Amino acid sequence: MEVNDRGFSNKALEDFDLIDKAVIEKDQQAFATLMKRYKKAVYFMILKMIRDADDAEDLTMEAFAKAFRNLHKFKKDYTFSTWLFRIATNNTIDFIRKKKLKTMSLNSTMSDDSGNSVNIDVEDDENNPQDEFIKSQRIEMVRIFVDKLPAKYRKLVQLRYFDELSYEEIAVELDKPLGTVKAQLHRSRELLYEIASGKEGHI
Repeated sequence: MEVNDRGFSNKALEDFDLIDKAVIEKDQQAFATLMKRYKKAVYFMILKMIRDADDAEDLTMEAFAKAFRNLHKFKKDYTFSTWLFRIATNNTIDFIRKKKLKTMSLNSTMSDDSGNSVNIDVEDDENNPQDEFIKSQRIEMVRIFVDKLPAKYRKLVQLRYFDELSYEEIAVELDKPLGTVKAQLHRSRELLYEIASGKEGHI
C-alpha cells in the first residue's frame, strides 16, 4: 500500500506501519497497539451519541472487531482514526435506529486526531437497505470472536448480542443479580477485546 502525499501526521504514519505489520506480518502486538491508541477515544465518541456506558462498551468492542476483521481492506487515503471512527459511527447509528433512541443530532462534524473532518450523515429513510446488511455483518463479526470465549461467558454474550436482551432481562433469564450480570458481561467484553487483538492464546 502506497502512502499518498497529503501530509499525514507522524501518528498517522505510525498507524500505517502498524497496519502493515498487522496485515502483512500478522503481528498481533500491532493490533493491540492500535486498540490501545484509540479504544478510549472511540468509547467516548460513542458514549456522547448514546449516553449509556454499558452499550457504549459493547459498541466499542464491535467497532474494533469489525475494523480488525476488515483491516486488509484499509487504504491509506485517510488516517486510520478517520476510518475507525466511521466504522464506529455507522455501527452506533445502526444501534440507535434499532433501539429508536433519542440522542444528539447526528448531522454534525467531528474531527479525528489529525484534525481531519469526519462527517456523520444519517439518512431519514428508515428502510435503508444498508441497515440489514450492517446488522448481519455485525452479528457475523461478533460471532467469530464469541466462539473463542470460555463456555461460561458464551451464554451471557449470546443473550446480549444475538438474542438482544437487556441487562435486566438477562438477570431474570439466568436468575442472577443484575450487578453480577453486568460484571460478568464486562469481563466478557474484556476477553473479546483480547481475542480481537490476537491474545486469545492467553485466555
